[in-house]
Formats: sequence, C-alpha cells, structure tokens
Amino acid sequence: MSEPTTPSVPPTPPVPLSALLAREDLGLRQIAGPPAPDTVIHWAHTSEMADPYPYLLGGELLLTAGVHVPEAAGAGTYFEDYVSRIVAAGGAALGFGLAPVHDTVPRALVAACEAYGLPLLEVPPRTTFSGVARAVWQLMAQARLAELRRVTEAQQSLAAAASRPDPVPSVLRQLAQRLSAHALLFAPDGTVIASAGRAPVPGTQEALRKLTAVVRPGSGTEPGAPTGTAGPADPARDAGPPGPGDRAAPADPTADRGRERRTPGPAPSGAGGHPATPPESAPARATPTPTSATDALGDTQLAAYALGGSSGFVLGVATRRREPADHTIASVAAVLLSLLTGEHQSGAGAARSSALVRLLLGAAPAEVAGLLGNGGRWLVVHARPENGTPDPVGATALGAALGSPLIDLGRDVVRVLVPAGREPAAQPGWTLGVGAPAEPGNWPSADAQAARALARARATRAPLVRHGTRPGLSELVPRADAAEHARALLAPLAAGPALTETLRTWLSLHGSWDRTAVALDVHRNTVRQRITRCAALLDTDLDDPDVRMELWFALRHH
Repeated sequence: MSEPTTPSVPPTPPVPLSALLAREDLGLRQIAGPPAPDTVIHWAHTSEMADPYPYLLGGELLLTAGVHVPEAAGAGTYFEDYVSRIVAAGGAALGFGLAPVHDTVPRALVAACEAYGLPLLEVPPRTTFSGVARAVWQLMAQARLAELRRVTEAQQSLAAAASRPDPVPSVLRQLAQRLSAHALLFAPDGTVIASAGRAPVPGTQEALRKLTAVVRPGSGTEPGAPTGTAGPADPARDAGPPGPGDRAAPADPTADRGRERRTPGPAPSGAGGHPATPPESAPARATPTPTSATDALGDTQLAAYALGGSSGFVLGVATRRREPADHTIASVAAVLLSLLTGEHQSGAGAARSSALVRLLLGAAPAEVAGLLGNGGRWLVVHARPENGTPDPVGATALGAALGSPLIDLGRDVVRVLVPAGREPAAQPGWTLGVGAPAEPGNWPSADAQAARALARARATRAPLVRHGTRPGLSELVPRADAAEHARALLAPLAAGPALTETLRTWLSLHGSWDRTAVALDVHRNTVRQRITRCAALLDTDLDDPDVRMELWFALRHH
C-alpha cells in the first residue's frame, strides 16, 4: 500500500517570512503567531473560500480580504475552524487585507492564529495581493540565484581540491569549509580513514557510522542503528529549514477533517484488526539500497552518501543546519571521492600511471595498452558540451558515464579512450563523435576519425555520430594504390591543411555552407573562400557529382 505523500513544494528555495516583512514597499505587519525568522514561505496564494483546505498544497502564504467571513463570525467558532483548516493543510502564514471589506483585522482571527501558531500578517490598503505575490517570487529568484552561485563556487573549489597532491583530505576540508560541517570518509569496514571540519558534538561520529549501514550495499542494520529515522534522503528534510506542516496545532476534531481525500487509506487488516500479511507464496521484492540517507542527533543534521565505485566507502556529513544547496554540494564531493577512492581500491590509477611513464620513456602504445585493462581494440570518443566549455568535474562525469577513466580535458573538447566492448551512447548535454575500433597502433587515425565525427555531429545537430565502418567501393582498390592516387589528386592542396579539411567537411555535409561553418567554427564566407580556392587549385568543377565522388574517395585515403 502506498505511503501518504508529503505536500509538494516548488524546486526553489523557500523565502523567510522575515524577508517579506522587511520589504518597506509592502508595509506588511505581523500581528500574531510565532516569530517571523522561524517561518518560511514556498509560494503565495489568494483565496476567499470559507474552507481553503482542498486548494492548498502546503507552504503557502494565504492571502484573503475576508469576503467569506459572515457577520456573526466573531461570536462563534468560525475563525477557529478556518485557521485550523489552514494549519492542517500545511499553510505557512495568513495575510489579511484591510479594506474594502474590513477596516481592521477581526480580533477573533488574531486569537485563533495565536492559538494555532499560524503567523498572521496585516496587509495595508495600499498593498495589492498581486504585489505581495510578486515580492515572494522576486525573493525566491534572488534566493535561487544565490543558491546557484554557492553551488558553482563550491563545485569549482572541490574540483581544484581533487587535483592537489593530497586529494582526499583536500576534498574533505573544502567540503567541511563550504558547509560549515564535520566531514568524514568511512572505509568499507566502518573505520574513519579521513576527516575534516569543526569538532562535532559527542556521539556524532558513532551516529554517522551507524547511518552508513543504510547506504552501504550488502550491509545489514546494526543493533542500535537508526530504524525509520534514517533511510533514503527525505526531500522534505533535505529542502532546508523546517517545511510546512511541521507546526503543532491544538487538538481539534476538525483539524484532520477532509484529510482522507488527500492521503491513501490504511492498509487492509486481517483478523483481529492486525495488518494482513501477504501469502507465503508471494515473492518478496528486493528493496534497492539508497545512495544517501539522513538522520538527526539532537540539533545536528546527519547525512551519509555512498561512493559509487568504491565498494563500501561512505561520505558522512554533520551540520548544525541543513541549507537547500547542501545536498547538491555534498553530492559533488561524493562523486569526486568515488573516483579517488575507486582508483585507490582497484589499483587502476597505479596501472595508468605506469602506462604514462612508459610512454614518456619511449615505449610504443601497443606495449603499454595491456596496463589499461583491455588487451583488444579501443574507441576514441570526442565530446563537446552543448553550452560553454568543458570543466574537470563534467569531464570526469562523462568518462564515468562512458565507462572509462581515460580522459583528456582539452580547451574545447574532451577526449575519452573507451574499450571497444563498451558501446558509447548519447549523453545529455554533450555532442559526441566516435571513431572506429582500433588497435593501439592505429589510435592516431581513430582520433582523427572521432574529431571528424564530432564536427559532423555538431553541424547536423545530432547527439552522437559514429565513423562509418561499412565496406564500400574502397575495398575493391588496394590500399597502397588508393593512397598513391589520393596523394597525386590532392597534391595542389598539400600546402594548405586548412583547405583540405574544409573540403573534406564541405563534401561530407553535401556542400552546405552554413553547416560546414558550424563544424569548423569559422564564418560561412571563410568556407566559401576556401572552397573557391580549392576549385582553383584543383582546376575542377566542384558542382560536378563525379568530381565530388572522386575527391571524396581520395580524401578517405589521404
């Protein structure tokens, strides 16, 4: 049976009520309820319904002018029932507009909000509800921008820390600094192998160690470990400060009225009212191990993150307060630590280092290829991000997605060497070009093929283009004869490599000036000038399909 769902909140940081009250242009005044710094708003909503419960999702600043209030409301329980329904729906605060219906906020409404702990704001006649809503969204946009800036700066500093001589301690120190936290790296056996940050409160390390059992594959929950409080990261708890609906309300039989419409009913019961058990023959579904978990130790917020490729390594983080961006920043650190601890655990990093040293000392690629973990053929992949230039973290994530740590981060392009048995797939946010499978001795040719495939992919706006490997007419001509013919035919262009590459790209894109310009990163007029120059040097008509076919054959063997 499904569990009751948490009220939805938008993917934007909440706005402290105190920030809205600080807007002098609105002139809002809090007249009841708990202090404003303890309340956050997720959105603003206007309603004149006597029962707004069915129309609230939780976290709203509900705005009303009191049109729904009957004349004798102050003498009965109208306002108490009204406020209790807002609190039951998870409303964050209530704004009451003065004029044209009411000159003052009803005293009974003030008393009800005070009793139920619901912040009550007085909205002056000069302030429109649309103006309040606009202010909420402006504050949300500012908070979102600040959050993105914080995440970006943290990502850059964590990536720089990962490139230092002591990468694991450096990443932990940088994470602890960014989150004002205590960060620990747990080994597969639960021991702490590195830590950084301010001294934690007593018991924090042991609580984090128990929490790691929740995210460590194949690890059972230890005696005394959190049960029910720690599990997959709770979106409501990860969203930062306490969310809507966490406020206690006075006991009221009407407080939960209508809630049955919004949450699933109880599980079916067996005899005696006990929960019904499934038949013994019903197969038990395996519960997947979560990648992150959260818990709390008093006022200290705990989080654990499984490191993907490290066979049991877990990152633990303890903070005094969980901010909206903390989860994202800690996840970036977890990815970097996954790569670092993965190399340490498998010894692959040492093997790649040996291969690099041997190449620098003069060994042939074929002699060191075995150290890279694959004795057969390889694929060269060229990748370019759709927006901006590649960065170390993005390049590392791309390599992990393609299944290879062999990455070369260039100024505009990331090159990845992938075992031929792992077929590259299109990656979101990237444009890929893949060369034909090649032995180590033919890697330079495969690299050139991948570069041309990437250029074609960018020109045709395809997410991935592979170098063609189908047998064709070229198989009928001996390779040496084809190469000699290509050298002779293209000899007039030998002095200008840019002309040869422009002609190759232009022919591959069926003579499109615009797409060729995109593929080569030049102006379309430059393409026209180069092709005109090629036609003059070759003394031929490039509009003739036979000429194009012969030139294409030659370029394929050049």
